[in-house]
Amino acid sequence: MFKFSKAIENEYFFVNLYHLNLNFSLRMATTTLNTPWVESPFFEQEIEQAGYDSATEELIRRYAEDGYVVFDPQIDGSVIDAVVNGLKPKFEAEHTNRIQDAWEYNDAVKQIAAAPRVLEVLKLLYRREPIPFQTLNFSTGSQQRTHSDSIHFNSIPERFMCGVWVALEDVHNGNGPLHYYPKSHKLPFYDLSILGLKGSTSKSIEEMLTKYYTRYEDFIAELVENKKLDKKVLNIKKGQALIWSANLLHGGEPISHAGSTRFTQVNHFYFEGCAYYRPMLTDMAIERISIQKVVNIATGKEVKSQYLEKDIDHIGYSYKVYLPAGLMRSLVPSGVRQWVKKLRG
Repeated sequence: MFKFSKAIENEYFFVNLYHLNLNFSLRMATTTLNTPWVESPFFEQEIEQAGYDSATEELIRRYAEDGYVVFDPQIDGSVIDAVVNGLKPKFEAEHTNRIQDAWEYNDAVKQIAAAPRVLEVLKLLYRREPIPFQTLNFSTGSQQRTHSDSIHFNSIPERFMCGVWVALEDVHNGNGPLHYYPKSHKLPFYDLSILGLKGSTSKSIEEMLTKYYTRYEDFIAELVENKKLDKKVLNIKKGQALIWSANLLHGGEPISHAGSTRFTQVNHFYFEGCAYYRPMLTDMAIERISIQKVVNIATGKEVKSQYLEKDIDHIGYSYKVYLPAGLMRSLVPSGVRQWVKKLRG
């Protein structure tokens, strides 16, 4: 039987140990993380191994690097016209330029929110099933101050949320186009606690907006200036669309052409297998979290929040109440306390 010399045997052992460690490192480097793959620290290795055609790879890389991508959602022009014509009377009757969740009664709005090409691209970018859960329709530019959608909607794990902005007419510098800051999605997520504010003290989103939202917008404006972020303005044609990452900073430019319209539709998406919550009504550190009720626009069915594959009930604006044990015993009969314990269990 052939035998290695001691020196060769030792060298053979170390070489194999090296390959074992290398293979282990490669497996660790491509471990699937609970994060969008376009924001994963292993994205570069994964995209090289994915084998996409050059056009698809370029789209994915642009989104990973810049936090947004402009694309053709392949929505028929007749559907776009149906949205504009169908909602014009409502805009005028309600004296507003913003209508939320028109998908509930306007089928054309629903078709745009659940457009097959949009869902296809989102699944490509996030590698999970997309869930359209909200629509916003505008008749004129929003002129909204710069913000991140993550302050409005967020997920656990983080960043499984995005927006898709569809131009229902040509958008140009005069009619209040969208502005955005490329690469700003890579900044940390800043919730209200960084400003010393408690989100869970508000009873509704409206109360939170009134009390605290201006302070958040002021902070974002200061952040943009301090970081010297580069602003881009979106001029696109009717029928084109923009996908932006949850944490990308964006807003609306001023309307310089008085009386001009800017019909657009914004669709917000979550992704399967997450817990969905409202950060402006949440304080994680004291276990107060507003789990959002989510309905999938494409199916009309409620989607349960999940944490590590376990369903979480919708909480809404209800929070855990903390009382001293002695006071709790004096206020709540023991039978009720036992029943609550069983229910929570």
